[in-house]
Amino acid sequence: MSIYTNFVNGRWTETRENDARIASFNPYTQEQWAEIAQASEKEVAESIDAAHRALTAWRRTSGTQRARLLNRLADLIDQNGDRLAVLESTDNGKAIRETRNQMNFAARNYRFFAGFADKLYGSYIPLDNYASVDYAAWEPIGVCILLTAWNSPIQLLSNKLAPALAAGNTVVIKPSEYASVTTLEFMRLVDEAGFPAGVVNTITGDGRVGNALCASPLINKISFTGGTQTGRAVMRTAAQNLVPVTLELGGKSPNIIFADADLERATAGAVAGIFGATGQTCMAGSRLLVQREIFDKIISALAERANAVVMGDPLDPNTEMGPVCTKGQLDRILEMIETAKSAGARLLAGGRRPSKPTLNRGLFVEPTVFCDVGPGMEIVREEVFGPVVAVMPFVDEDEAVAIANSSTYGLVAGVWTQHVSRAHRMAKALQAGTVWVNTYRTSVCQAPAGGTKHSGFGRERGWHGLLEYLQVKNVMIDYSTDARDPFSIKTS
Repeated sequence: MSIYTNFVNGRWTETRENDARIASFNPYTQEQWAEIAQASEKEVAESIDAAHRALTAWRRTSGTQRARLLNRLADLIDQNGDRLAVLESTDNGKAIRETRNQMNFAARNYRFFAGFADKLYGSYIPLDNYASVDYAAWEPIGVCILLTAWNSPIQLLSNKLAPALAAGNTVVIKPSEYASVTTLEFMRLVDEAGFPAGVVNTITGDGRVGNALCASPLINKISFTGGTQTGRAVMRTAAQNLVPVTLELGGKSPNIIFADADLERATAGAVAGIFGATGQTCMAGSRLLVQREIFDKIISALAERANAVVMGDPLDPNTEMGPVCTKGQLDRILEMIETAKSAGARLLAGGRRPSKPTLNRGLFVEPTVFCDVGPGMEIVREEVFGPVVAVMPFVDEDEAVAIANSSTYGLVAGVWTQHVSRAHRMAKALQAGTVWVNTYRTSVCQAPAGGTKHSGFGRERGWHGLLEYLQVKNVMIDYSTDARDPFSIKTS
């Protein structure tokens, strides 16, 4: 069994017998396979102090050098990608085919933001007064707290850490206590890449650690990915010191299939949109909206495909869907399924723990499809964070938009149509941070991602994600020689 400590100020903290520890369980075998540290208040303070002390030198480090280190880190991720993927699948149960892709994405993300590190150009601003010069400069925001979720630790971290470092900030990372191992292993790569001590720190533990980090008066930015309720708590804590926050929260995303769509592709997109990652993703297409004339055809095909999804050992490349990450999450999913059935929703597929003997030990739930659902049902309103989809019919564009936008969430939406004009109309009308057309769950580092409404605010990835870790300083210089009334208000 592996035992991990925290990484603070360029070194691993010591292990003492009386230290508080948190057990990490493999969701496929339900056996303990690792232990992580429950950081103390003293360690929280030390991690923030390390980042604070490293900030001055790091922000003065040239963009060229920061880029060199980020590119070196990307190379190390490539070299260790298979090992990290195995560790992540062991820790959170996600199928290896997905965790391998996420390691590739992370490496690409670090390279993408490395390209910005020496290109943070400011702007010259012409004024009405000829004898004045004005310019706006980008500066790092300071010490950043990066809080990540358990469903995709390394990929989610790359969305935050890559732009934060490229912009010249120092960071303290706090991964979810349910899946911290890969983040801690990743710190070995950060160390090997040559980042100066204190620039990147990682501490682990439960919500008390996250709260202590967010409450520190020495921090300048918080970026959080996780549940909406926790996001509210982060905001409340951040408000004490007026610290800006980026929140990437939950979703109840609509995936909309029109009758003119390529139905084979659309059905495949609906399956991947909800059953990929065992539905444990904020962008899961958990509300499937289908135009009425093709409704029966789609739900029949969807149920058939749901029943054919291959569940098994997440380390097996043939496995399409692994177990749920935690017992608590499994219980919540099963409870929501039972509530939906009691409310009158019609179960078309799944809805149970699998009966296959080889799956008995794991935290599995069958891919589940409901129809005959009403707008007030919990299964339609609340995020399940599991492989459960509610299918609803609609008549036309207006009704599809009305159903889609009725949610308090607004993270992503999908549209399947071969009409270009319809694609543009729907993209404008849907209340979501991302609208995919004829694709779903496609992530690229160049394009911004983030939510609206209760799905959060701020953006990750792309140039827009970099701006979350920069602040603008305006500089105005009056080089005239004219004497002026010191009590007059000067304008340009």
